[in-house]
Amino acid sequence: MPPALLAALSAPRDIVVEGKLEKGETLGKSLAKHGVAAATATLIQRQMKPKFDFRRARAGQTYRLTLNPRGGLTSFQFSASKSEHYWLERIGKSWRAWREEADVRREQRKVTGVVQTSLTDAIEDRVGEANQRLAQDFAGIFAWDLDFSRGVQAGDQFRILYERTFAAQSKGRERNLGPGRILAAQYHGGGGEMAAIYFETEPGHGGYYRPDGTSVQGRFLAAPLNFSRITSSFSPARFHPILRRTRPHPGIDYAAPLGTPVWSVANGVVSYAGWMRGYGRIVKVKHASGYESYYAHLSRFANGLKVGQPVRQKQVIGFVGSSGLSTGPHVCFRVTKDGEYVDPLRVRMAANIERIPKSQWAAFKSVRDRRLAQLGPAPIVGTDEAM
Repeated sequence: MPPALLAALSAPRDIVVEGKLEKGETLGKSLAKHGVAAATATLIQRQMKPKFDFRRARAGQTYRLTLNPRGGLTSFQFSASKSEHYWLERIGKSWRAWREEADVRREQRKVTGVVQTSLTDAIEDRVGEANQRLAQDFAGIFAWDLDFSRGVQAGDQFRILYERTFAAQSKGRERNLGPGRILAAQYHGGGGEMAAIYFETEPGHGGYYRPDGTSVQGRFLAAPLNFSRITSSFSPARFHPILRRTRPHPGIDYAAPLGTPVWSVANGVVSYAGWMRGYGRIVKVKHASGYESYYAHLSRFANGLKVGQPVRQKQVIGFVGSSGLSTGPHVCFRVTKDGEYVDPLRVRMAANIERIPKSQWAAFKSVRDRRLAQLGPAPIVGTDEAM
């Protein structure tokens, strides 16, 4: 991989956290499940209180926040309903909070491009956005099929059909809210050819499906964290940099900045959380079909994490560190199947694949064909255009 690409992929990135309030859950409790510090939740509630009192929050309401690579809050969005939204944004050393209650205008746009250094840079070059939301959403769609920290190469191509959103303001003006939902996406590169289309199986409830109608969401994510690079791969014989001898390395080492959130790659139950010899601080999660995943050398565990606790796929369970036998901040990720180590990159957990119901196939096919046609079959030339 070219040095410029390696450097771009390993550079610290903003962290985006999305969530939904469950029944009886406070904002602080919901954020804690994603590894967000209690102090950050307190800051959000204090700064937004003049606009929204979170004691009025209820189940089903959603939020999205952005943290810088050091874990500091940069922005927060809270959706109380489809038409009522609250925003908090850092402006220099102060905060600005505001409320928007208006019909949102959505404009379809298409962005295409070729990766030169990183996927994020390629998309930002096209859409001109200061944030990385569109790139992160795009990577998230294909997270079950491709590890974007490892599989992206210079020359890879992408197409995205997405919504750019605008909110009405006074005197006929509009506020650009930035990229909204991705409607269709394609990626062509070393990891293969992938495509996904957004389709609502119920009004207001949708997901991403491949052209054949199968859900893109898998049982096992390709990687346990964002924006990392691999320093050691699964190998029967690797020279250990501390022990100074060659021995098997039945896992993958992901280097990442200290404190980067680490999440469970699949639904499961925490089977161990503590200190274990050379592993340092480690979390183990048991999954269905005899699988168990390991996350070692952590700096700390997620707040309240304990053995026996159920965890969801992509729920934060700890943070990158250098505990135990470690030469620098990273997480050693391992997977066993019935007690035997397996290559995490080759794991495909047995599962019933979700498909579009037969009763909705005709509607899905119509949406699929229209959106893939909008993306276009022509050779990719970097562009960002209205549809």
